[in-house]
Amino acid sequence: MSDEKIETGGLQRTIDWKQGLAIALGVPVLILPSIGYFASYVWAFAIIVWALSVFQGFMQNFAYGELATMFPKASGLPGYAQSVFGAKDENKQYDRSKLLGGFSAWSYWFAWNPVLAIFSILIGSYLKGLVPAFAGVPDLALYLASGAVVFLFLILVNYRGLSGGATLGYILAVLSLAPLIIISLAPFVTGHFELSNITGAWLPTDWSWDLDHILILLGLMAMAQWSACAWETAAIYGPEYKQPKSDVPKALFICGAICLVTFILVQAACTGTLGVEGILAEPFSPMLPMAQMTLGSIGGALTILMLIAAMILIIQTAFLGASRAMYSMAEEGNLPKFFGKMNPHGTPVNAMIVIALFNMGFIFLGTPAAILAASAIGYVCANGISLFAYVKAKFDPRFSTLERPFKAPGGWQYVAAFFGFFNLPLCLIGIIYLNSLEVGWTSTIVGFVVLALYIPLWFYSQNENPIEVEKETSVLGETAT
Repeated sequence: MSDEKIETGGLQRTIDWKQGLAIALGVPVLILPSIGYFASYVWAFAIIVWALSVFQGFMQNFAYGELATMFPKASGLPGYAQSVFGAKDENKQYDRSKLLGGFSAWSYWFAWNPVLAIFSILIGSYLKGLVPAFAGVPDLALYLASGAVVFLFLILVNYRGLSGGATLGYILAVLSLAPLIIISLAPFVTGHFELSNITGAWLPTDWSWDLDHILILLGLMAMAQWSACAWETAAIYGPEYKQPKSDVPKALFICGAICLVTFILVQAACTGTLGVEGILAEPFSPMLPMAQMTLGSIGGALTILMLIAAMILIIQTAFLGASRAMYSMAEEGNLPKFFGKMNPHGTPVNAMIVIALFNMGFIFLGTPAAILAASAIGYVCANGISLFAYVKAKFDPRFSTLERPFKAPGGWQYVAAFFGFFNLPLCLIGIIYLNSLEVGWTSTIVGFVVLALYIPLWFYSQNENPIEVEKETSVLGETAT
């Protein structure tokens, strides 16, 4: 099959690596809601946690970059796991290996999906503080209105294909990343940054390297990768890149370089300027007092503008990633066909509408804390299974003949296996423990219940798609031939 276009009715190859990068640029601003959370547990050591997490992202994405060139039709992590763990026995209606690949994709979907509700709530709260006329509006009504407007806007923008989303990505990247960098660099120029705020507060005074604190650190690493490793979303548009074998690695690693700078710089700037005490005084929006301190009153307005633009950018990144994950699952027969239906422009519009409605229901909860913590469980599962899929692809002779224009360094299957086990079970145990300290067992139960919902959906999809010889349009079949 040509790399130029996927068959009529499927995802269309309409973007290059720069457009994929523009859409994925929502990832660097994911640090914003976590600055205060991390500082509350590990003080200035949060800078090191972010650096380690982005490093982890590079280690994992070498594997994902190779998988992207092996399976140019696959949609990122959901597609890779389904391609490698796809059904192999035509005489079996229920194949556990195929179930595993689909579960990985479902976990990835759940990791990204709640972002829409979380940041719609935050947009509503910022608007209420920015516009006096909204002061008397009930919080839930404002959150629902914000979500409805943003979801409808993004569906319309992306209705005619991914290139529309990339254009919006360019605009929002300028409105969010540029002020983020300016505000972060300002303290170094104005002299407000004090290195002693970092060197004198590396870890809490009661910190010790016992089992409890190690579990906390593992939980923070699980939450950190939800943000700092999430630039792998640039690979989920694999079926929509004009030249996936070169576009995917470029988009991946350039976005990773931006994340490396952004995550370390922002946390360091906030800590060095405000000190740990200053961050904890404004745990949800420490960028705001830092901007006011260094840039004056205009800095506060600029920060709010930046935050709202950043949140819309994050929502779009999650919206497109989650819809592609659902399309990928439906295409592979791991979800009902309804979720894979395309409009004439090659956009999985049914999936987008379902995701929007699903998140409108999430908004009724009013607080995203438990859902956010639960979604990190999904991301840990998705990364762990996808890394094990890479290991299988390196050792399984069925995949030995596939082209690999981009190759990870020699022996990378062992690196992937290490980080696979780091995700499952270590980070999974850590995030469950951290959740128990924060919100009891609620978030863990929510996480596992949502993940378990996949089982009946999968069995329904197997009954909907009776046993048949593997279709010519399968990802593995077309790539191997």
